[in-house]
Amino acid sequence: MAFVYAAARTPFGRFNGALAEVRPDDLAAAAIRGVLAKAPALDPADIGDVVWGNANGAGEDNRNVGRMAALLAGLPVSVPATTVNRLCGSSLDAAIIGSRTIDTGDEDVVLVGGVESMTRAPWVLPKPDRAYPAGDVTAVSTTLGWRLVNPRMPAEWTVSLGECNEQLRERFSISRERQDEFAARSHRLAAAAWDAGFYDDLVVPVEGVDLARDESIRADSTAAKLAGLKPSFRRDGSITAGNASPLSDGASALLLGSAAAAERLGMDPLARIAGRGVFALEPQAFGYAPVEAANIALERAGIGWEKVGAVELNEAFAVQSLACVDAWKIDPDIVNVKGGAIAIGHPLGASGARILGTLAKVLAEKGERYGLAAICIGVGQALAVVLENVSTGSGA
Repeated sequence: MAFVYAAARTPFGRFNGALAEVRPDDLAAAAIRGVLAKAPALDPADIGDVVWGNANGAGEDNRNVGRMAALLAGLPVSVPATTVNRLCGSSLDAAIIGSRTIDTGDEDVVLVGGVESMTRAPWVLPKPDRAYPAGDVTAVSTTLGWRLVNPRMPAEWTVSLGECNEQLRERFSISRERQDEFAARSHRLAAAAWDAGFYDDLVVPVEGVDLARDESIRADSTAAKLAGLKPSFRRDGSITAGNASPLSDGASALLLGSAAAAERLGMDPLARIAGRGVFALEPQAFGYAPVEAANIALERAGIGWEKVGAVELNEAFAVQSLACVDAWKIDPDIVNVKGGAIAIGHPLGASGARILGTLAKVLAEKGERYGLAAICIGVGQALAVVLENVSTGSGA
């Protein structure tokens, strides 16, 4: 069995904000150092592997940012590392891979996480079909979304992420008002969680940067204020900059281990990874994919929704979050009780580990036995993980 022992993340910064001058490998190293500081008894040489998520990889991420960050964080050169890319789900995928490595007995301790600097994502130039073309070449941003699309892809698959979610809004008749209410709630709960000290021991500073909290949170946000924003993707649409997650920079890390690793780590586990799920559907319907990913994870954990006391659902867009919550028929008050990505931010490669670490702490705080973390992923995929709170006496 695999357990979550510790979680740490950097503050999440706005696009072109406080973290704009920090390279992604340095952001990742800060998160790694932060999570290792929570296990001072651990000899870093005992880390069996580092599995790291990253959705870009095109620039300073340097293809295998996991290895680069591990070295920058001071891990011994003998500790291996890999980088995985499942777009927005990359760091949750890293946690799934790491937990399976522990389940098989291949390793006792695995460090997982993810990073994204959407600010520093480079522009790329396509290579021409022949040398020295006479015409101009356009530089393409790698920050978000489709780029250099294969013309053989069906056009309905390659619409913008916003258009995908406008289609979801039409399919499920989710009003602009509900979306704005959901977004305002995200800001309100995130601000309240910070004020109450919930994030104080989850978030670690980035050296040289004066940023103590997540930069995108607007404590004074209200549905009425958000209602004044113009639609971003359709003239008559409902999705705005206020009810969708912002472009962000940040990193998150988790220490995973077997039950036997507790002695080596010098600490008790927080939660057991009880179930995992992956699901895929049509690329343009990606926002709805968490519905079945979660159901699969719950089935594999051997429980139903009635056992779930907390949900961390990555808020890529308010509309897709509402569509998933409606489909699950759960109490919306158990979802993202400490705020979500609309307020906190969504650095693509880091969000999965953020929601899993947050979920482990929420379960401990609420005394709930089971919780679920889920994330939608561009191009029609989703991941979900069920955690069991070991402090309830039912896990380890």
